[in-house]
Amino acid sequence: MAKENTEAGEPVCRVCDGRLRARVDFGSQALANALVLPGETGQEYLFRLALAMCEDCSLVQLVEEVPRGLMFRDDYPYYTSGSRFMIEHFEAWPGGCCDANSRPRTRSWSRSAPTTGSCWTWSAPPACATWGSTLQPGVRGGGGQGRAGPQRLLREVQCGGDRRGRRPGGFIYSANTFSHIPYLDSVFEGITALLKPGGVFLFEDPYLGDIVRRTSFDQIYDEHFYFFTARSARAMARHYGFELVDVEHLDVHGGEVRYTLMFQGQREPAEAVARMIAQEEAAGLHHPQTLLGFERRMQHTRRQLTDLLRSLREQGRTVMAYGATGKSTTVANYCGIGPDLVSCVVDNTRRSRGS
Repeated sequence: MAKENTEAGEPVCRVCDGRLRARVDFGSQALANALVLPGETGQEYLFRLALAMCEDCSLVQLVEEVPRGLMFRDDYPYYTSGSRFMIEHFEAWPGGCCDANSRPRTRSWSRSAPTTGSCWTWSAPPACATWGSTLQPGVRGGGGQGRAGPQRLLREVQCGGDRRGRRPGGFIYSANTFSHIPYLDSVFEGITALLKPGGVFLFEDPYLGDIVRRTSFDQIYDEHFYFFTARSARAMARHYGFELVDVEHLDVHGGEVRYTLMFQGQREPAEAVARMIAQEEAAGLHHPQTLLGFERRMQHTRRQLTDLLRSLREQGRTVMAYGATGKSTTVANYCGIGPDLVSCVVDNTRRSRGS
């Protein structure tokens, strides 16, 4: 059963039920990838984009959940397989994932990816039995086969295996997906059923430390529900019977961390875990006051950006943007940027054009 993040009208943590504090409010926002035609702008779904920190486990999360069916649709326009950088990211990684010192070798993988086939095609080690899921209903994997949604895959495993006789695996890997899913109770139930003793659950997602340090408020939109640190990931892992045993910082998507989880008592955490948590504590990432400082820097950036755009238009210059990204939705709406300041947006994704 998915847990709601409200109790007696007050928001609570979706993981530990702790009270949420230090709310950062972006106001009313449209969905990041729900592209509409010019004549349909009045039909957009709007929601309140706000995030807060749990005072118990320090997990930063959105306050309001958007119905998942509105976000991840058959026409969802995000294609990681069109990014050479992300393809190289996945190509470079699988060899290291089978290092017995940090991630046990396995012949059974389960993978979860946001939408398209780049992760399917390049991330599986040779001779591994694999299966996977995606958040997008209509996605087709790199091999041309449709992928089961995570709800169906995990539900089938909870019932003792699916119709193809899939058995618990040694490795579960999630790339830029785990932070999209508010209902972690049921997800961890499925992971527990899928993962055999000694197995590894590994996920990589945007890192709160980079978001705060760079004031990257464009990372905050409807699809990113959780913003992890090593400290909050460890608290979450322990809540569900796991232990955070390794962390690795990644230079993708503006800064991510790859978190490695195992069942409690399976392995001692690597030194990297304590080192990253110490760095986070020195930076105050577990203090609600840090979020409020982040909000003040956001407001300063908004003023600087809009002042610059207005100045350029007053000089008679034309401003165009490149890349109709999901993150651009937060920047445009929060900063009040419309056609009066930016004439058009250029994008090489066919689905984005004319919308």
